[in-house]
Amino acid sequence: MKLRRLWFAIGAAWGLSLSGVAIAQEDQVTAITAAQQRTVERLQAAALNSDHAYGIVESLVTEVGPRLAASEAEARAREWAVAMLRANGLSNVRIEPFTIPYWDALREEAYIVSTPGAQPMVAAALGGSPSTPPDGLEAEVVRFADLAALEAASNATVAGRIVFIDEPMVRTQDGAGYGAAVRKRGRCAPVAQSRGALGCIIRSVGTDPHRFAHQGGSSRQPEGVSLPAMAISPADADVLARLVARGPTRVRMLIEADIRENAPSGNVIAEIRGRERPEEIVLLAAHLDSWDMGQGAIDDGAGVAIITAAARLIRELPQRPRRTIRILLAGSEENGVHGGAAYARAHANENHVVALESDFGAGRVFALRTRFAASAAPHARALHRALAPLGILSSTTPAFGGADIGDLAEAGTPVADLAQDGLDYFDYHHTPNDTLAAIDPAALRQNVAAWATFVYLAADNDWRFRAE
Repeated sequence: MKLRRLWFAIGAAWGLSLSGVAIAQEDQVTAITAAQQRTVERLQAAALNSDHAYGIVESLVTEVGPRLAASEAEARAREWAVAMLRANGLSNVRIEPFTIPYWDALREEAYIVSTPGAQPMVAAALGGSPSTPPDGLEAEVVRFADLAALEAASNATVAGRIVFIDEPMVRTQDGAGYGAAVRKRGRCAPVAQSRGALGCIIRSVGTDPHRFAHQGGSSRQPEGVSLPAMAISPADADVLARLVARGPTRVRMLIEADIRENAPSGNVIAEIRGRERPEEIVLLAAHLDSWDMGQGAIDDGAGVAIITAAARLIRELPQRPRRTIRILLAGSEENGVHGGAAYARAHANENHVVALESDFGAGRVFALRTRFAASAAPHARALHRALAPLGILSSTTPAFGGADIGDLAEAGTPVADLAQDGLDYFDYHHTPNDTLAAIDPAALRQNVAAWATFVYLAADNDWRFRAE
């Protein structure tokens, strides 16, 4: 799960409606055929009575486990994905390789050293952070309530100290609090460095009070250009804040990072070829890599499972849809959305009629959001009508689309969100608690039903979602 992109300007540039599916108070709904309606009902019933998706994510976390970008484990995940997609009957399964800068934390420790006896904190080095000196980095802490306070601070306040940004994240159903809270993860080190700081610590970007640190990418820069940066658990952030309020507090950070260039990664692609319009593509995306403290079950094993299980149900229909359905299992999303960028470069000239991404865990889908041309409003309404029996509402919020399809969206590809209930998603996100225990099988089944419905209708009709 990455930063939300600014899509309002994009929409204005090419005539999109930015009011989701509730467009201009129109009542027109595109009709679907009686045969398509029966197929939708069949797909939904099959999805709601199958734990096939759960079996896929269980296999991934059990047989592969954590899958750090460009690691040997991610390579094993690609091979696992090829075999899994073929076993699910998909065609044209292949790996599209690319290379990325590699980063891994071999050692990541933090201690409060101003009290009698060093107090260890639960900490995670932020992706891209440089190493500290071998014996660590020790300095007095200066606390800021949020990133804006650091940006407003004088050099004298910060110079020679370790910056601590203690900004909490707001819990919301749709994860809207993440965009504001995550800014400190990428900006703490460069802003602190510009004011003479020695290192950077942030309160983990999450909504839980637990003693888990949340991993995540920072802002990898050339050696010597950025500062060592870490996230500490919310519980340790509370302790550190209380100590700073009582008086000068010193912290020692210790990071040993493995940093390399041109490490191998890749995307895994599979298809259900369209029976009439194979050149028109309905793209389903999720990412294959994960951070390595947890198992990558909800981020994004669940997405891999949801889109694959939905595609399998469609493939098992007596007749293939008219358009091609393509699965993109993107590599190396967590440390820079490299897989999505590589896919967009390689497939820029293909006709993607609509793209969707599943990368927000396994909570129930509660709303359909679209970013279509205004002329596609009747199609959006038809999709919502088909999804309504699953408890899915329409929404006036425009679709985000997803990180790995972000470059396609910027280039004009229409996108949609099957928006999931993420009220507790950031309790688990990027932590050791990202395990199978975070997945509700019933909610996972409902996701598959929603995806199968949307994808089938988008692929079996000649609906146009972009401005003509």
